[in-house]
Amino acid sequence: MLAPREVDEYVLPTERRVIRFRRHWVVIVNEVVQATVLMVILMVAASLLPEGPVLSNMLWYGGLLVLVKACYKVSEWWVEKVVITDKRVMLTQGVFTQKVGMMPLGKVTDLTFERTLNGRMMGYGTMIIESAGQIQALNRIDFLPDPEEVYEAISELVFGEKRQTPSRP
Repeated sequence: MLAPREVDEYVLPTERRVIRFRRHWVVIVNEVVQATVLMVILMVAASLLPEGPVLSNMLWYGGLLVLVKACYKVSEWWVEKVVITDKRVMLTQGVFTQKVGMMPLGKVTDLTFERTLNGRMMGYGTMIIESAGQIQALNRIDFLPDPEEVYEAISELVFGEKRQTPSRP
């Protein structure tokens, strides 16, 4: 069996990886909470409803389905990676079918990040990357961990060196 392709295999020899990360863990919280609630409901139903082979099998298969769905969503989150090199931004996703989207940094004309109140408390934000009059494959990254750090790194790559603030005497 072949080993799964790692994101860095898409980085060209002439590129330098600057940052690699996956989306913030808050992305999967909803799935995990839903799976937990459904499992509790199924266990309560199994204890309260009369025993019977059909009903117990239905509850067992229902629990298995909830568990498989939650595991798939967590796996999907785990394999999704964002890679920023000195020449482009890439997003790889997909458990069974892999999809790679990218945007050359040379096409970036504007860079914005947004943070909601929840995002500030939990440490995530949204990065919006605009290009010269075209919608690129990768123009919005939601649930970005530490958006200030990513914003500064991309800004430095696209718009030049970071400015040093002058020191006051």
